[in-house]
Amino acid sequence: MKFLKSACIEPMYSELPFLERFQAAKDDGFDFVEFWGWTDKDLDAVKAAAEKAGIGISGFNGDAELSLIDPEQKTAYLDFLKQSVAAAKKVGGRSVTIHSNGLGEGGVVINHYDELSHTVKLCAMYDTLLECAKIAEESGIQMNLEPLNITTDHVGNFLQTTRMAAEMTRLIGSPKLKVLYDAYHMQLNEGSICDNIRAYGDQFGHIHVADAPGRHEPGTGEINYANVFACLSECGYIGLVGFELIPKTTTAEAVKAIMKL
Repeated sequence: MKFLKSACIEPMYSELPFLERFQAAKDDGFDFVEFWGWTDKDLDAVKAAAEKAGIGISGFNGDAELSLIDPEQKTAYLDFLKQSVAAAKKVGGRSVTIHSNGLGEGGVVINHYDELSHTVKLCAMYDTLLECAKIAEESGIQMNLEPLNITTDHVGNFLQTTRMAAEMTRLIGSPKLKVLYDAYHMQLNEGSICDNIRAYGDQFGHIHVADAPGRHEPGTGEINYANVFACLSECGYIGLVGFELIPKTTTAEAVKAIMKL
């Protein structure tokens, strides 16, 4: 099946002013856009740009520099998450993405929490995710928990595997708390993309696509995205596919590769 496509307009369309990227993505055939942060955006202008272009907003990051695995940050994390949910509702966004660790400039993991045991990190994450699920259910805004690669972009991130993320969301059992499966991150961390889709695809709420290595458009690396998409379809995935990638040359050339899928 053909999945609805979402363009991440932070790394894509970077040659254009931000508010012009909504129309550009629509003109190129995308159904939705997504972006990274919301606190640096004029939300009224974002909503107007999306509505003018006739394109949906699939979501953005909801946790900024705060961490799920730090028990001392639970209150602050949830307070900020509520603000992110309000921002999503304001612009008509469908979801927010959440992470185990706080991320700084360029996605750098701010604190590795080496002083905390694995048990404390895991229990703190589970405890706070229970509250995240309640917020999601009450608001109607989807929460997508994203594991990240620790080899290249997010050294020190705690949540590293599809299995850990999916087992966590299964235990919590909320239809509004799912996994953001980023094939680029998971190829770097664990490989076996199709095996993991078959094992845990029932927990996927959103998909991210970029080729590996390089984080460029499909066809520039080693991931066979035709097979990945076929596997997602076979497993019954019906959500969006977001293209969170850095064009190898130009956005126009990246879009050509994307639209072949």
